[in-house]
Amino acid sequence: MPPVARAALTEHERSGRRQEERRLLLLEEQFVPFLLLTLLPVFLMPVATIRGVGFARFLLPVMVSLLVLQSIRLLPAIRPSSSELLRVQLYRLLGLLAALGTWVPLLVGGWPNQQLRVVALLMLTVFFLTTTARFVLVLARVPRVNLKVLAGAAAGYVHLGLTGGILATAIQVIHPGSFNLGVEAHNDFLLDRLTYFSFVTLGGLGYGDVLPSNPLGERLAILLSLSSTLYVSLLMGLLLGRFIANREVDLIEEEIEEGRLPLPLDVDRSRKE
Repeated sequence: MPPVARAALTEHERSGRRQEERRLLLLEEQFVPFLLLTLLPVFLMPVATIRGVGFARFLLPVMVSLLVLQSIRLLPAIRPSSSELLRVQLYRLLGLLAALGTWVPLLVGGWPNQQLRVVALLMLTVFFLTTTARFVLVLARVPRVNLKVLAGAAAGYVHLGLTGGILATAIQVIHPGSFNLGVEAHNDFLLDRLTYFSFVTLGGLGYGDVLPSNPLGERLAILLSLSSTLYVSLLMGLLLGRFIANREVDLIEEEIEEGRLPLPLDVDRSRKE
């Protein structure tokens, strides 16, 4: 490849990277709303299981729908390629179908059959798993670290707990008896109890009255524990290293602006003289 073509290709790559960094910087505004919407189910899901409260039955589908819409806003196509755009379109379609599935029991007065419930849970599980994976990749590529990015990292951890709860619920529905739910074993409490199980597993707090009761449930507990450890150690280490590197670059730029650190060209000129 000629030097001119190689230089042009390098400039094209730099332009693409700058555009990608701009898109990632714009996504920072979505991190705090995403954190708030991931915390909503954690605190309001017990209210959704109260039968005497009139609005309680609307809470779960509303919270899931808001979280799905925010996930779609948070994870657009970063690189404008045809394959990336296709994946994003499929991701959005899956999210809309998954959110619609949470409204079925409210609109028709319950699940018409077990098969429809399994399909709705599987779509929601796949969407949440995909969201978690895509969001971790976004966090790993952010060009800087600030409070908004740290809020995004916290949101990713909370979302991981919600994903584990939905996955455990799908396993319990498909393979009943995978988890011992304790005293609250009714289907209305299933997602709430298994979300509690997911966060307890992620935090390594030790189990209470919700326990895995067969090898499938035990493997999910192992998977959640590993996911939590890897998330905290790898992603937080990456963000911390990037924060330190950014601080060093800022200090060097300040020293150059103040004249305390000579530019590389000035050093070369002084050597030649």
